[in-house]
Parts: sequence; C-alpha cells; structure tokens
Amino acid sequence: MKPSVTAPAPKIRFSVMSPFHAELKRRVDAHFASTGRSPQGGFAMWLKTATLFAWLAGSYAVLLFCPVSPWQAALLVASIGLAMAGIGFAVQHDANHGAYSSSPRVNGAMSVTLDLLGASSYLWRLKHNVMHHTYTNVSGLDADLESGSPHLRLARWQPRRRFHRWQHFYVWILYAPFPLKWWFVDDLRELVSGRVGEQAFAPARGWTLVRALALKAAFVSWAFVIPALLHPTWALIPLWAIGVSTLGIVLASVFQLAHCVDQAEFVEPDFARSSKPDWAEHQVSTTVDFARGNRLLSWYLGGLNFQVEHHLFPRICHLHYRALSAIVEETCRAHSVRYRAEPTLRGALAANVRWLRQLGAAA
Repeated sequence: MKPSVTAPAPKIRFSVMSPFHAELKRRVDAHFASTGRSPQGGFAMWLKTATLFAWLAGSYAVLLFCPVSPWQAALLVASIGLAMAGIGFAVQHDANHGAYSSSPRVNGAMSVTLDLLGASSYLWRLKHNVMHHTYTNVSGLDADLESGSPHLRLARWQPRRRFHRWQHFYVWILYAPFPLKWWFVDDLRELVSGRVGEQAFAPARGWTLVRALALKAAFVSWAFVIPALLHPTWALIPLWAIGVSTLGIVLASVFQLAHCVDQAEFVEPDFARSSKPDWAEHQVSTTVDFARGNRLLSWYLGGLNFQVEHHLFPRICHLHYRALSAIVEETCRAHSVRYRAEPTLRGALAANVRWLRQLGAAA
C-alpha cells in the first residue's frame, strides 16, 4: 500500500520539463538502448544481495553460537551493524524505489528487508521516496532535513541555539543511538498518528498496520529476544550498544554527505513557488556526489556516493550509476548546470563538518 500525503505546508510546483531534463532522459534512454542492458539489477543484484545477507547471517551465527572472547564479540557485533547498513544501502533502498527488479512482486518482497532490519518500509516510501526525493532540501517539505531539529541545525532557516556551536563535535554522539529512536519511537508514533513532522498522510490501518507491527516484532525477535535467551543480558547490553552505534553512525553519516554540505543548495518554499524551478535542475543543485572513483565504497554504499544520479533516476538500479554519472556530468556541462562532486570520502566528511560548524557559529 502506498501512503497518500496531505500536507498543511504549501507545496511547490516544478516547471514543465526543461531542455536539460529532456536531453538527460534522452541520453540515458539511448545508453540502455545501445548497451542492451536492463535498467534494473538482474543477476548481479541477486549475487550482491546473497553476499550481504551471508555477511550478516555469518556474523550473527558466530556471535550467538560460537565461543568467542569479548574483543571478538565486539568485532562481530560491529560487523553485524556494518552488514545491516550495507543491506539498507544496497538492497532495501533499490527495492523500495522499484529499481531492484522489473517485477513489482520482487521489489515488494525485497522492500521487506528494511522491516526485518527494524524500520518500516511503509513509512520509508512516504518519507524518503515522496517527501525527500520530491522536495530535496526544501524547508518544511523534506523530512530528512528537519529530522535533526532542535538538536542539530542543518539549514539556515532553522532556529540557532547556543549549543549548536558544538554540533560538529557532538553530532556523532547523536548518530549513534538514532536507530533506536527510528525503530521504536518515530515509526510507532508516525504509524499511529498519520503525521511526519508537519506533513499529514493517511495513517496505516487494517492489514497494513498489522503487517508493519508483525515485521517489527520479527526484527525484535532476532535482534534482541533470541540473543537474550542464549546469553546473559549484562553481557549483551554493551554489545547491543556497539552494534546500534555502528549502524547509526554509518547510516546517518552517509545520508548527510550528499545534502548537508556547503556545496548543496537549500531552498525556501516561497522562492521555489515563485521561480518554479525545473525538477531535474533542482535535484542537481541540492545534491553532491562523492568518492566516485572508489569502487569498493560504491559497492558497499549501494551507489549512494552517486547521489545526483540516484535523485535523477531513482527507479534505475544503483549498479548503473557509475556509467550514468558521465552522461549526467556531460549533459550538465552542455546546459551550464553546475554538477558538484567531492573527489574523496574524506573530502565529503570534511564538507559536512564545515557546514555543521558554519551553521552552529554565532551570527
């Protein structure tokens, strides 16, 4: 079921497809026609999915059923956190966008991997696919941008508080427990209330709600109940903390690097409504690629270091983003649209820290 949104905040309307957007679509269509490849993932995605789940299952099984030392247990639970993040980046993300497979049933089945990792795929499609992808970095309409308030100031229109001057230091502490808030506070509140921040949507009812809660229970069972039945709780608490912190820091950091940096643009709704920007140009202006030459990082992040390409073509599997990036950059150059990319992961992290420090500084 796809949630419908009714928002009290005024929406913005994008202009009719610009020459830039039209040529970009034509070039990408021509790329797939000339190569004969499907825009979806095919066998390579199945192999990648099996590899990631084998990583998660292997780490989990060794931790639970094999005698290990404390430091080995810490490494294994960190491995579980990294594997969960990898599945989130590469499997559920494509599936919930309909990019994993040409089959809606396969995409639907793979989208459930997010629920089995603790978060609601029903809400993800609303907050990420609809709100974030349509209104990227737009005040009041991009749920991701407002999610840190009031503890983090991520955009200039958000109120500045005195403690924000230290946000580029304490942000990592906030990232660590954020999965717990996502799983057990935000999801449950939003499922019941039918609201994400200021945005209203049809709340989950009937089978949709039962399914969401049942999958949440399945996650709690494998992540918390089964380990507690096999091992003493006192030994599990620090391990849970390590696993959740690893997952939280990796997830939050990656999703910040593409939009909350000094090269990305941030848009007030009044300006967007008056100027009626082209949707594709808006996506390019509010998004930044990073570390495009790092193939290992690209594999692990599910192509999310090619965020410009992902925002322009969210229904194309991430395995194609590297090839598409050359097309996108060339088309941007031909139409004088600024294409932004940080050359390294280190540079992207530094850009995010600079932005947080800049917004936290006194006026």
